[in-house]
Amino acid sequence: MQCFAIDGVVPVVSPDAFVHPNATLIGDVVIGPGCYIGPGAVLRGDFGPIRIGAGSNVQDNCVLHGGVDVPLIVEENGHVGHGAILHSCHLEADVLVGMNAVVMDKARIGRQSIVGAMAFVPVGMTTAPRQLLLGLPARAVRTLSDEDVAAKQRGTRAYHHLAARCRRGLVPAVPLAELPARRAALDLSCFAEPGAIPAPPPGSDAPA
Repeated sequence: MQCFAIDGVVPVVSPDAFVHPNATLIGDVVIGPGCYIGPGAVLRGDFGPIRIGAGSNVQDNCVLHGGVDVPLIVEENGHVGHGAILHSCHLEADVLVGMNAVVMDKARIGRQSIVGAMAFVPVGMTTAPRQLLLGLPARAVRTLSDEDVAAKQRGTRAYHHLAARCRRGLVPAVPLAELPARRAALDLSCFAEPGAIPAPPPGSDAPA
């Protein structure tokens, strides 16, 4: 990882988290156990704290920035999709933020909620638990079912396994010039759980 201290404040990463070598951590950032931080993710704790709870994932090219007055908090098992932006907000436990969504300052997303892909959560918005949030600006369109929440949790567990796989087996490599006759297979045994590859949770993969 690219890790930078500022004013003597050094990021903290749990030994059993995985932070990709191309991710960037700056200043007052704390990554909890079992987390996955993807390539290109930038977590800037130069204005205020960033706290990433146990088992959370922050995927490729996300931008997280803490504010002066309000820290950025992702509670346990948070799931932040590719290219999302979080700014000085609070995600309660088990929240999913879809791809390219934006969650603004002082917003608080209730536990087990889903922010749809490309949704925009405005400054100060507070939501109840288990809400599906869609749109520009985002609004709660319905309460999530047990099945919706279970689908999200299966996806998050896949990232728990990915963090362990990357710690164990992600290494730099020189690309091959051609496809070999016998090629190693990806280890996808974590998906043997029944229903582990569900349809994406509603609103998580399509613009609202």
